Amino acid sequence: MKKQVMVVGLGHFGSAVARALSARGTEVLAVDKDAGRVRNVSQTVAEALCFDATDEELLNRTAPGKRDACICAIGDEATEASIMCTALLKQMGAKRLIGRANNDLHARILRLVGADMVVNPERDFGERFANLLIHDRVLGELPLGTDLVLTELEVPRLFIGRNLIELQLPRRYGVTVVAIRHAGEREVSVPDPKAGIEEGDVLITVASKDAVTQMLERL
Repeated sequence: MKKQVMVVGLGHFGSAVARALSARGTEVLAVDKDAGRVRNVSQTVAEALCFDATDEELLNRTAPGKRDACICAIGDEATEASIMCTALLKQMGAKRLIGRANNDLHARILRLVGADMVVNPERDFGERFANLLIHDRVLGELPLGTDLVLTELEVPRLFIGRNLIELQLPRRYGVTVVAIRHAGEREVSVPDPKAGIEEGDVLITVASKDAVTQMLERL
């Protein structure tokens, strides 16, 4: 059975999320009060509706509590509407509620009114892009919610020829290697903690937000 997700707010971020979810087989209900934005996604999602999501009666008709997740992606121009919509979705029984924040204060308020997870696309992208520029061994990053980040990392030179038991990355740096892609291979595999790491290997790590950056700076 397809997952059902509701996306409210179809600016650049919201429409991109709606299209990406739909492309991955999710049944998406997209909502915005701007008819043009609704038209732009109407051909790529299961259903697109035009109404003001701060209207409690209209929002309730979409049955947020019956969906697997609700995303309030209302943007910079409408912080008050973002907070109101998030609070209403929570009241209506949203199972998993994700909010989009413009700043730290906005994020705190969204959590207070019931958001299970809050994202700040501009800040998060800026931080990831900065890491990619500063640390050329960081190949990519993916926030996992809370404070955790999944990082794709080209093996540092000091790791070559050593194994994960010797390196003790969780104890020394708070970094856990969850997978490895060996040089010349496309698939990732579960790492053997006793096997030596080779040049060209790529490590997939999970760590708190700044742990990998701090590790690379200390090497």
